[in-house]
Amino acid sequence: MSRYGIAGHAANALGSLTAEEVDFLRDLPKAELHAHLNGCIPISLLQKLANEADLSSSAVGSDVVKAGIERLKAGVELNEINDFFGLFPAIYALTASPATLAEATRAVLAQFLEPDPLAPRGQPMAAYLELRTTPRATQAMSRREYLEAVLAEVERYPPTRAALIVSLDRRMDASAAEEVVGLAVQLKQEGRRVVGVDLCGDPLAGNMADFEQFFRRAKEAGLGVTLHIAETPDNTHEDTLKLLSFKPDRLGHATFLDANARDAVFSNNACVEICLTSNLLCKTASSLEQHHIRHYLEANHPIAICTDDTLPFRNNLLGEYALLLAKAPLGLGLTRTDVERISAMSMASRFAVPASRPMV
Repeated sequence: MSRYGIAGHAANALGSLTAEEVDFLRDLPKAELHAHLNGCIPISLLQKLANEADLSSSAVGSDVVKAGIERLKAGVELNEINDFFGLFPAIYALTASPATLAEATRAVLAQFLEPDPLAPRGQPMAAYLELRTTPRATQAMSRREYLEAVLAEVERYPPTRAALIVSLDRRMDASAAEEVVGLAVQLKQEGRRVVGVDLCGDPLAGNMADFEQFFRRAKEAGLGVTLHIAETPDNTHEDTLKLLSFKPDRLGHATFLDANARDAVFSNNACVEICLTSNLLCKTASSLEQHHIRHYLEANHPIAICTDDTLPFRNNLLGEYALLLAKAPLGLGLTRTDVERISAMSMASRFAVPASRPMV
């Protein structure tokens, strides 16, 4: 781990910058628009929750969950990305009550929005955060209660700092998807801080035609729509075009768009949420040199630089921006003007604020 608490590509890029360059990145008003709640919980909090867990409780569930909790209690080190993904069942179990879910949400919000003790003037990692999560019904709470627990923490911050995106999983059946979108719409109408809906989950699961009605309902209710799209080379052209037909406001990853799909994205001007470290570690991009961000930069297309999941990818928003500024091969070697323009794009693409695209 570097002195910034991160590792790998982002840490190497950040470590190559001068102190003045790091301060420049810290001072930029950056919007984090693609952060998953359960993938951003600090390891220290997960270990605390694991030590407090009652392994004899029926809520803990399977042996897989118990094994994950025991790994956390033992002080697991996440040196490889696969070390993390096996912990997801344990993480879900540890955040299965309103109290533990609220505690986890509070910690995630803090790491993005509270003053950074390493920053010379306490600048936070992000000026603004749209946190996203898929509501789960557990023995201790309904899906609505899940969202209410998260929103109570999000709403501790002013609307100019934080908001919530409600995620649908591609594996959901129609009944579950209808319930989740209905909750998002209802909470928005009640004045709660829900600003958008997302599509996530196994990128090869589900029939996307079945989801069209739900995203149409979300848009009619004034919610923003962002879709994980074309995440793998196995996603079909038909799948991608069907998702684009939903007229999304933003796109997650958009890694494997063919020329026709890319032209459609350029035409719609939908902001693309770029997660550099995530793509490199998941091997959906072989290198920064070959990363699809270059297509969008060359076209002056709106993008937002995001972290995705800070725990498995051992990154933070400052490190992701360092990957833009650092010289090759550690980074993309962009100019400060380019990086400023990208940060402005991210702020202009927020769902909570009427979008006014930056000059490109």
